[in-house]
Amino acid sequence: MTRSTNLARWLAGAGAACLLSLGAVAAHADAGSLHGKYNDLREELRSNSYGRQMHIDSSQTSNSLQGDIYAVLDHPYDQVKQAMTDPNAWCDIMLLPFNTKACRASGNRLSVRIGRKYNQPVADAYPIDFSFNNVSSGADFLETRLNAGQGPFGTRDYHIDVEAIPLDGGRTFMHMSYAYGFGGAGRFAMQAYLATAGASKVGFTTDGVRGAVERNAMRYYLAIDSYLNTMDAPPAQRVERRIENWFSATERYPRQLHEMDRDTYVQMKRAEYERPQTASSQ
Repeated sequence: MTRSTNLARWLAGAGAACLLSLGAVAAHADAGSLHGKYNDLREELRSNSYGRQMHIDSSQTSNSLQGDIYAVLDHPYDQVKQAMTDPNAWCDIMLLPFNTKACRASGNRLSVRIGRKYNQPVADAYPIDFSFNNVSSGADFLETRLNAGQGPFGTRDYHIDVEAIPLDGGRTFMHMSYAYGFGGAGRFAMQAYLATAGASKVGFTTDGVRGAVERNAMRYYLAIDSYLNTMDAPPAQRVERRIENWFSATERYPRQLHEMDRDTYVQMKRAEYERPQTASSQ
């Protein structure tokens, strides 16, 4: 397998921990800005083709890709804050997408291993070390960032930025941004992927490279939602429910997100959660 093919697979479908590039987009500064975005999107959130209250957007520059998801979560703000400010919870979240092979939280660091393909042994998966920064966790606004400067094949500026505000009725409005930077080799590999194995792949609002970043953003949003959905389950059942919940959620969008059958995914994730180097299954 060529180096460009490996990079193309990484950029197009995997990128499991490659999230918001702070150089590409400015984070919302306060609760008021996010409330304004919620008001702007209110009608679209209520009526769209996603089957849930959600807005998806993406953008592209000469050396970066970015995906943004705005969504109303049917979970109270305090519960969302509890999860989003906990590095161990983030490891459990990040392990749900199909190509994340391991995650370990230690203090304010997350050590993640990402496979080029779903069945890659963990020892061969690429390591990415994220710093965890709880920017704000007040009563009416939270923001959490995960940053990693370097990725495989010359990719760079991997980050997650999640911000949220409470809504009436025990709900939460969340914005999650996802992006990564790349150079000439990455650009060439992505073009090669889109002309071959990725030719049949589609995004949620557009296709091509922006479609690829939209697919990854959705995978991580659904991982967050699946984690939240199981926080109140009996501890012994949480991991199994998360695994089943995430797969079922992705299968609602088969044209964009289907990668394998349920049994293959479930068996793989059970084994990955059971590895001692992964985060606790709290």
